[in-house]
Amino acid sequence: QDYTWEDHGYSLINRLYPDVGQLLDEKFQVVYNLTYNTIAMHCGVDTSMLRRAIWNYVHCVFGIRYDDYDYGEVNQLLERSLKIYIKTVACYPEKTTKRMYTQFWRHFKHSEKVHINLLLLEARMQAALLYAL
Repeated sequence: QDYTWEDHGYSLINRLYPDVGQLLDEKFQVVYNLTYNTIAMHCGVDTSMLRRAIWNYVHCVFGIRYDDYDYGEVNQLLERSLKIYIKTVACYPEKTTKRMYTQFWRHFKHSEKVHINLLLLEARMQAALLYAL
């Protein structure tokens, strides 16, 4: 059975530290749902699949996989340079370079790249909490 934040982690942390689960959940949801509905120069784009792919890829890097998610989406939506960047920032942040940052999504705005960083750091935190709990 999957051990997920929504089903298990949230309720367990709320039992251990009342109200902390709600604060963490809100933090995760704000970052996960943050979108301008744009990708590079394209407006009105539903980015939910991309955000979910990034979140689940980070969890996958830490050994958390979900049976109901098609991981083929990760390979379709995340180019190799972005996957390398995500893995480096999530696992070895001290090895992250400016060159790595500029290599992925060259035609995208910095705000979109910052959003990627927020997504992967919050997904990493959630994965660490799942292990700890």
